[in-house]
Amino acid sequence: MLHIRGMILLLTVVSGAAPALADASMDRVLKELEPEERAHQVCGIRGLDAVRKGSHLKGVDRVQASIGKPAVFKNNVVTANAGAVRAKNHWYMLTYTCAVTSDQMKATSFDFKLGAEIPEAKWEDYGLWK
Repeated sequence: MLHIRGMILLLTVVSGAAPALADASMDRVLKELEPEERAHQVCGIRGLDAVRKGSHLKGVDRVQASIGKPAVFKNNVVTANAGAVRAKNHWYMLTYTCAVTSDQMKATSFDFKLGAEIPEAKWEDYGLWK
């Protein structure tokens, strides 16, 4: 699952395709995923945008939902109490709640709180990288 999540988020971040083409491709990929995985994906994508716009961090390029305990998907809401966000090769603690549509194809809200920077000595313990 982790490889799929990373692949979709990477495609979203670096895609040079026209927006409509990128959206159509993303929708095709998302439809192939199980509902819970699809919810995690759309929340990760929404999270990148939300943290970029709603925080002081510059160069945000990754959101990890689970670095300690797994994020929970219930009633079309993903709750991540032990996540992380990467900005300019530094990782920061992140908690968030993300609501998705009933088909899990779109995030309808993303509320987050940034925490402290995660020391590089702890990255391996959390499955993080540079």
